[in-house]
Amino acid sequence: MGEINSTRTQKFLIILVDLFLIFLAYVLSFHFRFEKIDQLNWDAFIALTPWILLISLFFILMYELYSIDRKSKWDIIRNLFVATTLMLFLTMAASFLLREFALPRSVIFIAYIIGNILLVFWKLLIYSFVSKKGNLVLFIGEDVEYLKIADQMDFQFGKRATINHVNMNDSLEQIFKNICKVDYVVIGAKISNELKSQIIYEAIKNGKIVYVIPDFYDLLLSQSIITTIDDTMVMGVNPFGLTVSQKLIKRAYDIIVSLLALIILSPFFVVIMVIMKIKEPKGRIFYKQERLGQNNKEFMIYKFRSMVEGAEILTGPVLAGQNDPRITKFGHFIRKTRIDELPQFLNVLKGDMSVVGPRPEREFFIKQFEQEHSSYTYRSTVKPGITGYAQIMGKYTTSVEDKLRFDLFYIRNYSFVLDIIIQFRTVIVLMDKTKSEGRKEKY
Repeated sequence: MGEINSTRTQKFLIILVDLFLIFLAYVLSFHFRFEKIDQLNWDAFIALTPWILLISLFFILMYELYSIDRKSKWDIIRNLFVATTLMLFLTMAASFLLREFALPRSVIFIAYIIGNILLVFWKLLIYSFVSKKGNLVLFIGEDVEYLKIADQMDFQFGKRATINHVNMNDSLEQIFKNICKVDYVVIGAKISNELKSQIIYEAIKNGKIVYVIPDFYDLLLSQSIITTIDDTMVMGVNPFGLTVSQKLIKRAYDIIVSLLALIILSPFFVVIMVIMKIKEPKGRIFYKQERLGQNNKEFMIYKFRSMVEGAEILTGPVLAGQNDPRITKFGHFIRKTRIDELPQFLNVLKGDMSVVGPRPEREFFIKQFEQEHSSYTYRSTVKPGITGYAQIMGKYTTSVEDKLRFDLFYIRNYSFVLDIIIQFRTVIVLMDKTKSEGRKEKY
């Protein structure tokens, strides 16, 4: 377990330095702003410091700013910018709510600029050291699954990573021999539970970090309840879906957020509508389509139209692809920025959808996916959402099977806090164009 403990220590130290640099940014900001610091201003800063650090810690953890080894430079800078910007707004809100008006807004803003400079320099410094070390990764599973995930692992573990592959049908001795030579072990979804257990035990014994691609059985057991029957330990497995209290809290939150969103976004909606009418005077502004929601109940979804009129008259239902000729020029823009999804706050207010949940799909595709993946039907145990766990963790091109894993994990591990995290991390998705590109192939 030495390597795992070492990784945790490194993350803790990175977080500690991050918090110190944020505090240092405020100290430097005071010196830039004032020739002589007034004691009243300084006292207000000291009173707010615990809140500043707490807010900073929240967003450091939210956007995983402590994780450097498996991110590109652009990922690091983008996540950092989003995190520090949200820190800025919440710090200003905290100073107002706590009545610490003596802390000048100019100091907070200058600290924001200095903090970004210090943190970017610090993160890139770590990245330069981490990127020099090439990770050794071993994938154990089917050849077909390896070919599918090889490029993803290469991206995830860094350009210098060396990816080795051992077929799950190879001898146990050969598998164990390869485990000793690598830093990370990735186990495919098709491996039997017995073999999976043996591999995990061997990897842990040798201090290796293990990643398991879960199958439906693994997801079913997540969040299981440990209890007893007399003096025998048993695991209680609850059915998919939310409890009554979870549904009530989620619905109340959906109503509040959708109302606020529609009020705040209404001027923006008018601008989009005017632009669409200028570009296509005879074209429709809104696009309505039947989708299946909770318990496969039909509802009409609302979107800003991004495709040409009658896009599927000749082809029938077809998922959007990369460089899809059916998408208009303005449609490309509103798809990349997710603006086309904003009218769905009306669906949320009506109760057809939730702010967070699995994306709603058409009946045609759902029937197809249920034939290919028997566990696909469990997605409908909750309301579909505008954003979801599959959207922040995957891409538009992510396979149906992988998206299904994310959706089932979300349903199985639902909490109000998880919903909040998904919404904050959606901001990152909006800035990543690869997340909105059409699919490369049909699944």
